[in-house]
Amino acid sequence: MTSVGTPIAEVPLSSSTSVGRPTEAAGGGGWPWECHGIFHNLFLILPSALFVLFLAFQVKKSISKLSNGRSHIIIAYYAILWVVSLLNLVWCSLQGWECTAGKEVAWSILSLFTTSGMLFLEVSLMAFLLQGNYASGQEALTRTFGISGIIIGIDIFLKGIYTFGFGVPLFVDNNEETHKIKWGLWVIHKLLLTGVYGLIFFLYRSRWRERLPARPAFYNYITIMFSVNALALFACALAANGAALGLWLNEMMTVCYHAFYLPLLYVTFLADFFQEDDLHLENVYYSEMKDAGFFDADWE
Repeated sequence: MTSVGTPIAEVPLSSSTSVGRPTEAAGGGGWPWECHGIFHNLFLILPSALFVLFLAFQVKKSISKLSNGRSHIIIAYYAILWVVSLLNLVWCSLQGWECTAGKEVAWSILSLFTTSGMLFLEVSLMAFLLQGNYASGQEALTRTFGISGIIIGIDIFLKGIYTFGFGVPLFVDNNEETHKIKWGLWVIHKLLLTGVYGLIFFLYRSRWRERLPARPAFYNYITIMFSVNALALFACALAANGAALGLWLNEMMTVCYHAFYLPLLYVTFLADFFQEDDLHLENVYYSEMKDAGFFDADWE
């Protein structure tokens, strides 16, 4: 028993303020080991860095192809892809900010603009698909980016209000507590995305599929994104109820999204345009449409 007046020796506490979310002390060490873990960060950084290097390696040929093709949609999409890819690489490289005292606001701002940039590409591609087979030219570009800009503007405004106005930690995970409002907002967000991807997915499998671009690559993209968002919705719903599985699954889906979404988008929407051969893309698309069984009724 400790005698009165005898000071009790203080036991130094771990720098971890939350399970799996240590906070670095002032002048702390290397973040790859102290925050999410080196494997988590490398799994994010390596694919993102390799994709940026791939874009850089292809940039001369890509610009030449763009100048010859004169496609407003492809030019705009390629430029935005470059900006978002660099922003995503910065986000992946600065994971330690989430765990560093004094960096919470900077991390939230970086996360807000990175996720909004990626969401802009998602919404733009969905808007393009929903315009049908004849979406091309300046008019389609205006409609596509106009719709996407309005949606992303509202998304940024609402996330900014909740993050910086109401103090909801949308972009900071704390495994010690369940923030009901935060996870409720993410459930709504994922529910909307899952619903739109699900709508396009079932349109591709219905008699209205002729109204959509008939490229198998687009169908595969929609299938993947529908599955990913459905899993993310399930993870957020579990996390809202305090389930550790939900937190882990949401973390995994976030890592996979930031590591592989942009390469998936490139393969789906831009890769054919930047092929070395000069085959006319309309002939390629027509062959894919015919092989996929679209417009069979036209031959009857």
